[in-house]
Amino acid sequence: MPLLNIISFLGIFGLCFIAWLFSENRSPRVFPWRVAIAGILLQLALGACVFILPGTRDALQVFSNLLNSVFDAADTGARFVFGRNIVPVPGTPPDVNLGYIFAFRALPTVIFFSGLMALLYNIGVIQVITNVFAKVFYATMRLSGAEALSGAANIFVGIEAAIVVKPFLPKMTRSELCAILACCFGTAASSTLAIYVSFLKPVFPNILGHLVSASIMAIPACFVLSKILVPETEVPVTAGGIPVEEKQTKVRDTVKEPGEVAADAGDFPRTRIQVDDDDDVPVVPQETVQETVGGEPIERVSPLDAAIVGALDGVKMAVAIAAVLILILGFVSLINQVFAWLATLPFPIGNTGSPSGVAPGFFGLVTLQNILGALFLPLTALTGVSLNWEELWQSSIIIGRRLFETAIPPYQELAAAAALPVGERVISDRAVLIISYALSGFAHLASVGIFVGGTIALIPSRRKDISELGWKALFIGTLATLMIACVAGVFDTGNASILGERQPLTVSPSPTPTASTSPIASPTITPPPTPIAVPARPSPRATQTVPQPSPRATVRTTPQLRATPAQPSVSPKPTTSVRPGQ
Repeated sequence: MPLLNIISFLGIFGLCFIAWLFSENRSPRVFPWRVAIAGILLQLALGACVFILPGTRDALQVFSNLLNSVFDAADTGARFVFGRNIVPVPGTPPDVNLGYIFAFRALPTVIFFSGLMALLYNIGVIQVITNVFAKVFYATMRLSGAEALSGAANIFVGIEAAIVVKPFLPKMTRSELCAILACCFGTAASSTLAIYVSFLKPVFPNILGHLVSASIMAIPACFVLSKILVPETEVPVTAGGIPVEEKQTKVRDTVKEPGEVAADAGDFPRTRIQVDDDDDVPVVPQETVQETVGGEPIERVSPLDAAIVGALDGVKMAVAIAAVLILILGFVSLINQVFAWLATLPFPIGNTGSPSGVAPGFFGLVTLQNILGALFLPLTALTGVSLNWEELWQSSIIIGRRLFETAIPPYQELAAAAALPVGERVISDRAVLIISYALSGFAHLASVGIFVGGTIALIPSRRKDISELGWKALFIGTLATLMIACVAGVFDTGNASILGERQPLTVSPSPTPTASTSPIASPTITPPPTPIAVPARPSPRATQTVPQPSPRATVRTTPQLRATPAQPSVSPKPTTSVRPGQ
């Protein structure tokens, strides 16, 4: 086995050790041996199916091609609304090349995918798949039934997975709550996968199938790490099995007083229901059939109604994604502008004199992305992404950026780095594969408010526990995505069929991207040197222009991972001549 594959294999246990160091109870008596062993073996088995077994890999390819047709369908709808210049026809150059506009290319796919998933849920397809995975997780790792069911639902949805087990949430143990929250952070909802695929498909044609497999592998990874960080010391209510969905027939008697509990009448099954205080109008008894998901009653609607409602929910999600990106990337730019201003001050630690003026010193090399890159460097090294320092450093920066910026800008940067010609690329195919797995998930700060706030809204009585466990779950989700990246690194053999056959890339006639023209205008990131003993020589690729991919998948690169003009060997001008324009 090559050295990098061995490093990836050992990295799985290294991440478990890190979780154990921060555990609430490090006693060997409560260590989840069965969950840890079975969870790791389950990940390796799933990885073997995806990467080694020819039949499974061929099936994954067919599945990817099938879902790619879904994305083409979404582009068709967006093309009708926005026009072929904004959403070009595949293989046909537009009359006016406007480049890749994120709001018009990625977000409409979220709307379409949200409606499609709502349709599949309405006709029962999602429930069948979810129950299969829930039974697998329960049988192998002996989780509680509610944990297994909620974790399996996370393969397709986000915080909505908690609704599946809502009746059991108030009585769940701390360990169960932490595991359910961790699964939310460690996996990506199906609707957001559309955005990632839109970036990486030109350089990673099989990306969709791998992202789906990453979501499946992330569930046992989250359970392993959550049970290590917050061990189970109580007996869960659903330890005996998986909760089942039921269909009940309910009727209401005439209610005389507001708030009165009415009993069912007639020969129908008797079920007691609570009537709202403002419902003081007598009700005529009648039969109403309701579906319950984990005890939560929902009204039965037609598949078309479900698809429309899902699409409208997708609109809300798309607007929320755009708003979060504007806010977060604006904050990141503001922080980096502060660092750029500090680099202009004549502090001995910040700058050193030069004949042409002030040259950047410590603060000239400090950006938020570089700080996160240094923080994630040991974790990135555990994935076995590379032994080359420059590639390891850039991989660490891309992975670290997700913590603040969400996964969308890092995926875009990864696609841009992988689209370079072979002679100019720093990111190898192995790095593209591992980073793609490491970025899959919602393990970023913006999700803390979504998942913690959403879960508290479901069970206000557990507000204190959920608030405390939210940050632990974010930590677990981060480690879990790195763990599945290790699994991908274990089985990566360099076979070209893993990434898929790339389409020839053509140079776009659009101007060379700069920090001001990039669709994700994030601040410039300087490569080594950094305060952690990084070599001081600039990269020979620092001043090269980057060709664009084809018009269908034009991804404008951002200069996050290349030397800035602030370095003395590149330009003696002050850093402020570049950064304020970002």
